[in-house]
Amino acid sequence: MSDRAFKFKQFTVEQDKCAMKIGTDSVLLGAWATLDHNPLFILDIGSGTGIIALMQAQRSNAQNIDAIEIDDSAFEQCLENFENSKWSDRLFCYHASLLEFTEDIDDQYDLIICNPPFYSESFKTENKQRNLARFADAMPFDHLITSVVKLMSRQGHFCVVLPYSEAGRFVKLAQENGLYPNKITHVKGNPDVDIKRSLIDLSFTDVPAKINELIIENKRHQYTKDYIDLTKDFYLKL
Repeated sequence: MSDRAFKFKQFTVEQDKCAMKIGTDSVLLGAWATLDHNPLFILDIGSGTGIIALMQAQRSNAQNIDAIEIDDSAFEQCLENFENSKWSDRLFCYHASLLEFTEDIDDQYDLIICNPPFYSESFKTENKQRNLARFADAMPFDHLITSVVKLMSRQGHFCVVLPYSEAGRFVKLAQENGLYPNKITHVKGNPDVDIKRSLIDLSFTDVPAKINELIIENKRHQYTKDYIDLTKDFYLKL
């Protein structure tokens, strides 16, 4: 195990080859994604280290959990993390772009999860690998949504984490393509700051969305009960 490995209660994630390291967004999304409909086939888009797929392997009884990763190094790391887990027989990573995968695959998934690139052109750095992992032009919202519409089963759910500032635009685009928000959780770091992220669960069923708020800390390193309840099955110290 490398010095940069992130150890969870039931699995370890190596991340030394990945541009984007494990962050709160991935853990929140992986723990929050809906499993109420007992999905048998799960897809993790832009898997990176594979953390979200690994979390679904721990949380669910899904038969197959597929991941897509376009970056060479991240793909190798994802495979390594899958192979070293106790769920290696249920996990598989495809080395492809989302568009390539969508064109080539006829399968449909009961749950699709994505922690997509966030930042716009103005935030680009000199690190091309980090740019690919983090910038929205690598996975435009319209491409993501149209791919999900093709890949998701009629009873499926699509769960995504986005900056709060982008959530409204994303939901509007999703609705125009027949995907509707069923549940939205707005995330704040502490009670005194603005909403930072939105966790969104969409499906083909148009129902009134359940909207709530999650606060991570009451004070520095004093985590809220809601946050602990959500993530305690994963973090070693909770």
